[in-house]
Amino acid sequence: MPDLSDVTRGRLLYGGDYNPEQWPEEVWPEDVRLMKEAGVNSVTLGVFSWSKLEPRPGERDFGWLDRLMDLMHDSGVGVVLATPTASPPPWMGHLHPDTLPRDAEGRTEWWGGRQHFSHSSAVYRRYAAAITEDLAARYAGHPALTLWHINNEYCTYDFGDEAAARFRSWLRHRYGTLDALNTAWGTAFWSQGYGDWAEVLPPRHAHYLKNPTQVLDFKRFTSDMLLECYTAERDIVRRHTPHLPVTTNFMPLWAGQDAWRWAEEEDVVSVDLYPDPRDPLGAQSGALVQDMTRSQARGPWMLMEQAAGAVNWRRVNRPKPRGLNRLWSLQAVARGADAVCYFQWRQSRQGAEKFHSGMVGHAGEQGRTYQEVKRLGADLARIAPHVSGGRITADVAVLHDWHSWWAGDQEARPSHEVDYPRVLSAWHRALWQAGLTTDFAHPGHDLSGYRLVVVPQLYLLTDAAVDSLLAYVRGGGTLVCGFLTGVADQDDRVRPGGMDARLRELFGIRTLHEWWPLEPGETADCEGGLRGTLWSEELEPDGTADETVPYEGGELDGLPAVLRKGRAWYVSTLPEPEALRALLTRVATGAGVRPALDGLPDGVEAVRRGDLLFLLNHDREPVTVDVPGTHHDLLTEATVTDRITLGRYGAAVLKP
Repeated sequence: MPDLSDVTRGRLLYGGDYNPEQWPEEVWPEDVRLMKEAGVNSVTLGVFSWSKLEPRPGERDFGWLDRLMDLMHDSGVGVVLATPTASPPPWMGHLHPDTLPRDAEGRTEWWGGRQHFSHSSAVYRRYAAAITEDLAARYAGHPALTLWHINNEYCTYDFGDEAAARFRSWLRHRYGTLDALNTAWGTAFWSQGYGDWAEVLPPRHAHYLKNPTQVLDFKRFTSDMLLECYTAERDIVRRHTPHLPVTTNFMPLWAGQDAWRWAEEEDVVSVDLYPDPRDPLGAQSGALVQDMTRSQARGPWMLMEQAAGAVNWRRVNRPKPRGLNRLWSLQAVARGADAVCYFQWRQSRQGAEKFHSGMVGHAGEQGRTYQEVKRLGADLARIAPHVSGGRITADVAVLHDWHSWWAGDQEARPSHEVDYPRVLSAWHRALWQAGLTTDFAHPGHDLSGYRLVVVPQLYLLTDAAVDSLLAYVRGGGTLVCGFLTGVADQDDRVRPGGMDARLRELFGIRTLHEWWPLEPGETADCEGGLRGTLWSEELEPDGTADETVPYEGGELDGLPAVLRKGRAWYVSTLPEPEALRALLTRVATGAGVRPALDGLPDGVEAVRRGDLLFLLNHDREPVTVDVPGTHHDLLTEATVTDRITLGRYGAAVLKP
């Protein structure tokens, strides 16, 4: 199959969503001039153009797109052509109300926004296939076309009648019989036993708590239905252009898609990334998404969207300070991106996103945003021949699984303060601040190539996943698990003892007596100054642990907060940030894992990609970094010997 290297060919793609149908055609030549000045070599066309391409059912208007494709080719700009199926025209919902999704309370989601389609609607799928077929047939041989982009940010749920019928079909395929479904869902509780498939519905609005496994399966079903929509369109464009790669854009750490499974169906894995510029940990948030996307791609990936300045959907929308856009873009390249793109090229003057920034903002080419875009384009052109296609090697894997997230995020759980993304981010942050480059992995992946495997929290673990963790430790790997791991099986059935018995033996735990969630702001003191937050557990050790860190004071006084048995660690609380960083640094050092560069000042990130060392200063103040030896800074063409000073939000890309 083709991949991103077939598009980049030693370059870094640079550009973004281009929506010229929002502007008079006289503006297009000006767009091209500014693109060339900024070093833009790729644009995405057609993402939200369905009503323009098909103004009435079955009618086609391709003339404007023909002219754009020709203009881009003549200007040396490649086109990522999108299928426009994320936003159906108003006529579709008007003529076919069954194509509109319904929420859990039965309310219809009408046209007037976007993503107003039912993934299960046969009518929607028929229209989507038709417009995709005609696009692919018309532009398959166009020299500007470099890559296909299917739909946009798949994120719809549907609880309507057609989705209910598809849900029942999906469940029949999964379970075969109603007896098997009743067993998996535990319907003996609350008299929920099903005697006819027609009785089975999506988890619609209920008087009280919903069946957790029904909710879990509905999330699995939704991910699968959306994936069917994607693969149907992908297969159409592949038939016309088997030599071109196909992608769709993930949203960062979004709960609605099993992105491990989706990534297997993509030629190029791409993501949209919008850290909050006001967040002091925005860079770490970005690094987490970048590491996860690279791991899904198993190599270079595509930053499909970011903001050149402010977004429009937070309560307070601050622009990026001077230099931050460049820094975060280079961070993405450091962590494996071979494409740096934006939503969008020219900031809209009308519509719901007119206050969302563009590469060319309302201030025009003299504005700071465009001037910084130009500088970044020049930077990317300088480093591209040295970095494009380069790989990143990590000795640490962080395990993550959407099914575990879905199962743990239920209505009735021990603590609603335990938020899975928050826990995952806390553990990744500790590794990031320790300078340790990490991959992400599914618990079923081959883990043998990693020195250290970290499990922040995997509430649901299949038997196969448990076996994989045990085999990893037996093979000489070091494992660190956080609290609430291994509690439930694949049907969200609590395992005997509240934790898988094999894991309890692995960590040296005889009995897990009780979970002790903590109130907001409450802490649990532990020996050696470690302080836990969010959670604690009443554990009785079996006497085989080589090391324990006990709780001090309170109901759990003297009981282990942390246990180590051989190379397996269990942490029954969420240590405060510095304590977690110190713990993971110690464990990593014992496992033979080293940071990319020793002795980094606070706020400086170091990442190695191939033979290049990226240094990123996330501070507003200049900082000096020791870099033993002689290097060539690709960004400045300067020779660097033993140390380098990075300015405010400064960066260096050092080649030996």
